[in-house]
Amino acid sequence: MHADLLFTNGPVLTPDGRTATAVAVTGERITAVGHAEAHDLAGPRTQVVDLAGRLLLPGFQDAHVHPLPAGLELTQCDLTTAKTAQDTVAVVRAYADAHPEREWITGGGWSMEAFEGGTPTKELLDSAVPDRPVYLPNRDHHGAWVNSRALELAGITRDTPDPVDGRIERDASGEPAGTLQEGAMQLVGRLTPRATHADRLAALLHAQRHLHGLGITAWQDALVGEFLGMDDPSDVYLAAARDGSLTARVVGALWWDRARGAEQIPELVERRAALSHGRFGAGSVKLMLDGVAETGTAALLDPYLDKCGCATANRGTSFIDPDQLPKYVTELDALGFQCHFHALGDRAVRDALDAVEAARAVNGPSDTRPHLAHLQVVHPDDVARFARLGAVANIQPLWAAHEPQMDELTIPFLGPERARWQYPFGALLRSGATLAAGSDWPVSSPDPLHGIHVAVNRVEPGGAGPVFLPDERIGLAEAVTAYTAGSAYANHLDDTGRIEAGALADLVVLDRDPFAAPPEEIAAARVALTYIGGVGVYAAQGA
Repeated sequence: MHADLLFTNGPVLTPDGRTATAVAVTGERITAVGHAEAHDLAGPRTQVVDLAGRLLLPGFQDAHVHPLPAGLELTQCDLTTAKTAQDTVAVVRAYADAHPEREWITGGGWSMEAFEGGTPTKELLDSAVPDRPVYLPNRDHHGAWVNSRALELAGITRDTPDPVDGRIERDASGEPAGTLQEGAMQLVGRLTPRATHADRLAALLHAQRHLHGLGITAWQDALVGEFLGMDDPSDVYLAAARDGSLTARVVGALWWDRARGAEQIPELVERRAALSHGRFGAGSVKLMLDGVAETGTAALLDPYLDKCGCATANRGTSFIDPDQLPKYVTELDALGFQCHFHALGDRAVRDALDAVEAARAVNGPSDTRPHLAHLQVVHPDDVARFARLGAVANIQPLWAAHEPQMDELTIPFLGPERARWQYPFGALLRSGATLAAGSDWPVSSPDPLHGIHVAVNRVEPGGAGPVFLPDERIGLAEAVTAYTAGSAYANHLDDTGRIEAGALADLVVLDRDPFAAPPEEIAAARVALTYIGGVGVYAAQGA
């Protein structure tokens, strides 16, 4: 049989190094990798792609992403480009003025570093939108900014107690200040208008197009369920999988309701069976163990510091009882579920690893491939446990750099010793851990090339500041592997993530070969072509 596609005349990233110069694809699979032997499969109908020195590599995979809320936010009040408080308020005002028909102003993506203490006030929002309720999650979606009208509609006053899993920020007099943290977001979020099925499907497909343009061929949706007013994407995934519009390969991580216990497990089993169709499967369970460091909700072994560098009484928040977690994980593992942990602080990381270890002790070895996402603070004693337990380290590389949120809202409150334990990519790799990679989009950019740039350089793209913990840098090949074979492993997509005969032809052509340029130029690379199963799903202009 003649090949349908032939890539030639360029470097090919193969599992054993960049030695090939040609790849043949027949149907949806790679049929030859090498040199002349791939050319021998060409026929009169073979489409030849001249790489012209550009790099061919496996399709990128995002192991932790939220495409539906990202797609929805792109069509609402998008604050991701605003850098200052003044700019942010101006964007909100302009959006509200342009949409007088909107009952609520929703969207999000504001940066905590734009506001003193990372907590904007209701008065700022009132100045932009005094007459309608406003609900705007921040960039990391662990806090929301609301105006006075929204607080009024939700009945939130100085007498409203904090929920057990969140915090209402208050001013000096005890009145709600305008920022809601973690579970407190739901007090207002539950009142916001729900998007229609058609709107949500359109948002998902819009997000998919954007991800394909970044070379992403598969991902793990890190929250399939209802949480803090966010839309459950399961029905639109299923609809897209059934009508063929879902071109990506997607694993859904079913949301673990942290207000409940093991009684929800039979429901998760039913949802897994009901939601698996075509290119969408739901064999993972998302367990959010803690919050984020910037708001003091990431779970730490030792207390946070205050502005003066003194220990406080706050060790962060454990959203799932650590004493019950091993039992839950053991039962999920026995049922064949993968556990996908949000574990940001060192106590959350240890709790997750302890739970995996308990499951291994009861169930024995398994191929469930649990993975821990975020890993901002990892105690050195826990680094080697990842490889020993077969737990995947799911990294979000873009966060491992000096920037205002890190330098102003994190390092001072961790202290110098713990600050050196942040995002230990190099240490994890040296210990033998499998690295997968993701973006947490819309928390941060989903561009894998930007993430790879930071993993290699520990400096933001375009940045010239000091290197953030240089010993934790990893090589370009290792960073690319995390975004390809590593994430494919975490996603149980074993016939993707590598270029070899028999693998699915999920492939990406870059506009250059980053291996042939200095590491400071990695982020300058762009995706030229993206293929899934040998079918083109993206082509840059002129590609």
